[in-house]
Amino acid sequence: MMMMKKVCTFALVLVGMLVVEVIPKADSVTCNVVEFNPCLGAITSSSPPSTACCRKIREQRPCLCGYLQNPTLRLYVNSPGARRVVSSCGIPFPSC
Repeated sequence: MMMMKKVCTFALVLVGMLVVEVIPKADSVTCNVVEFNPCLGAITSSSPPSTACCRKIREQRPCLCGYLQNPTLRLYVNSPGARRVVSSCGIPFPSC
């Protein structure tokens, strides 16, 4: 189980680095899924998100629909852990 979390975390970071240029900018925000690195621990475990994590989610909020529309990122952004973290930060999950 722990190995699977590490593989998922690595995959998320790798995919983020690969799609940096694929996601367009939204509202003067550079959409980069790697910005969610402070959230990885909270997404892959039951720990609460940090202040830095919630700040990054707020900053990247204009990008969430783009991430959800990307077939490569959708699985990660729409995962139960990611949904829980977004909710814990008090941010409504987008309905795109």
